[in-house]
Amino acid sequence: MHRLALILLTLLSTLPRASAAPQPANPFFAMDNIARGGPDVAPAMLRDLGYDGFGGRVPDETMAPAIAAKGLTFFNGYHVINFDPAKPALDESLRGWLTAMRPHHTVLWLAINKVAGPDGKPRAVSSAEADAFVLTQVRAIADAARANGVKVALYPHTGFWLARVEDALRVADQLNRADVGVTFNLCHWLKVEGGERDPAPVLRAALPRLMFVTISGADAGDSRTMGWDRLIQPLDAGSYDVGAFVRTVRKIGYQGPVGFQGFNIKADPREVLTRTIGAWRRFLGEESR
Repeated sequence: MHRLALILLTLLSTLPRASAAPQPANPFFAMDNIARGGPDVAPAMLRDLGYDGFGGRVPDETMAPAIAAKGLTFFNGYHVINFDPAKPALDESLRGWLTAMRPHHTVLWLAINKVAGPDGKPRAVSSAEADAFVLTQVRAIADAARANGVKVALYPHTGFWLARVEDALRVADQLNRADVGVTFNLCHWLKVEGGERDPAPVLRAALPRLMFVTISGADAGDSRTMGWDRLIQPLDAGSYDVGAFVRTVRKIGYQGPVGFQGFNIKADPREVLTRTIGAWRRFLGEESR
């Protein structure tokens, strides 16, 4: 009996092993700065081209239902905010948008621009001395968002107080709530950190709170000195290896939405979006090579 078992094990070891199932593709959406044309144009265009949805902005309330009507997802609404002790965190415009988003289960994409101290003077970019005040403000917004089924994702932006992915993660970790996460924006990463810094360790650190990643074609080199015309291009353009970046994002286990950042690209939106989703599909296909 023992001899028979050994023979069976030997035979089984020679059989070809089934390969692991491929990782599902991340949902891929376009931001409103390239998916232009309003509710009568952009939703149909994105559906026709094969995108999974759209990233809009506050205070617009028209795109979310138009996107949903085409069977797509309204992933988020971008909002730039300044925090001042003399003013409430929530104004009526933001409150109204959050209420309007109740049926859509979306995310408020929050970019914190200026943070004033008790003296009214702005705190320095990335300055942790503003954290305590920022936490009270974001917490108030997140509470109002949660009441409407909306989550909050902090959005790092070059030159803003919340400029770095680590800034967003520092704030989100202190809040420590499942409905407040962070975003990794490739173009802002390249502008702030430079092309030589490896993003993988930061992506891994952010993964438990990572709600969005945004990408664009870009050029390699001294990216801190580059303008947006070189850091935000169609996804098939530029010398920076965005395909390798995408593979890194997926390799660390991120399965959430990836957005295409198209700020100030001058070419025809349909052409840019067609080229971009083609590049996205090629990036995913390269994983199996």
